[in-house]
Amino acid sequence: MLRRIAPRDVLGMAASFLVALAGVLLWRLAKLPLPWLVGPLWAVAAARIVGLPLVAPPATRQSGQWVIGVSMGLYFTPPVVAELLTHAGLIAGMAVVSLLMGIVSAVVLVRLRLANPATAFFSSMPGGANEMAHLAEQWHAAVDLVAAAHATRVMLVVFVIPLALALWIGHGNAMAVVAAHEIDWARLALMALASLCGAGLFFRWRWSNPWLLGTMSATAALGIAGVPLSALPDWLSAGGQLFVGLALGSYFGPGFMRKSPRFLLAIMAMSLLFMAVTALIAYLIALFTPLSVANLILSFAPGGIAEMSITASLLHLGVPLVVASHVTRVVLLTVCAPYVYRRFLSLFGAASKHARNEKEA
Repeated sequence: MLRRIAPRDVLGMAASFLVALAGVLLWRLAKLPLPWLVGPLWAVAAARIVGLPLVAPPATRQSGQWVIGVSMGLYFTPPVVAELLTHAGLIAGMAVVSLLMGIVSAVVLVRLRLANPATAFFSSMPGGANEMAHLAEQWHAAVDLVAAAHATRVMLVVFVIPLALALWIGHGNAMAVVAAHEIDWARLALMALASLCGAGLFFRWRWSNPWLLGTMSATAALGIAGVPLSALPDWLSAGGQLFVGLALGSYFGPGFMRKSPRFLLAIMAMSLLFMAVTALIAYLIALFTPLSVANLILSFAPGGIAEMSITASLLHLGVPLVVASHVTRVVLLTVCAPYVYRRFLSLFGAASKHARNEKEA
């Protein structure tokens, strides 16, 4: 049975869209990266923190994940699969190292008594804000802190890495290998139907994050099979990013900054350290492989699929490697996170049931 929506909630939903669009406008005026994703996130979060009664419309996050999943699936053409297979060992190794670094970060947060184990763990896993917030909700972590941690990390990544790479190498000469689709409404309808079937199968099999991974897998399967596909309209891609940013921003609330400044400072410090370590590893790998340092840095960076693939595209770097690396990491972390989390709890001698229900101090 559908929950009745109060008139006050309707006004809150309308206001949330206006604030999100204002965030996009401010981000574009400031010429900051990823205005359709990061602008709404911080605008809605800031408005809710100061007490405005903004409400995310129902299914906002799921709708945004569906759009992003379909758009990421378009990258998986046969050349991308060949790229993935060529560097499969390296890609898997980077995903495992990212997981280990996330665990180290989570241990530090718990040892400093800045978060309980559940919140520390899902805040530290570099598997993407949407995926980790979704898992954090399932495991009763403090979702607002998890969302804030990933938003802070994304902000640092999109400020530091694209600017540093642009100043260091300028624009690369590699093609952003995305299938040269044109908008075809009949094919777009086919993609939409297939993606919904993919999400449905993920729900049926109880796999993690069906609205992102299920839709991406179904769209990728069509592309790999050689089925002609359509590009996504720009307004649809932008809308998907806006929905995800709005949904994540809605996790924040009044009093948030009073209870978490030390936590966020620690997240910033760990994120900067994470970026420095992964950049060093990328440099070392580049010494022994034909891959460029810039491609490896983007592939290894603790940002999400959308952020790093967009950066690679804008800088004309190797988008297939970046997408394959981040998809592999998201899949690994999303699938393995619950099991690894249970093992993580044993480091502190805590029972799983008690830790999941522990309240944020």
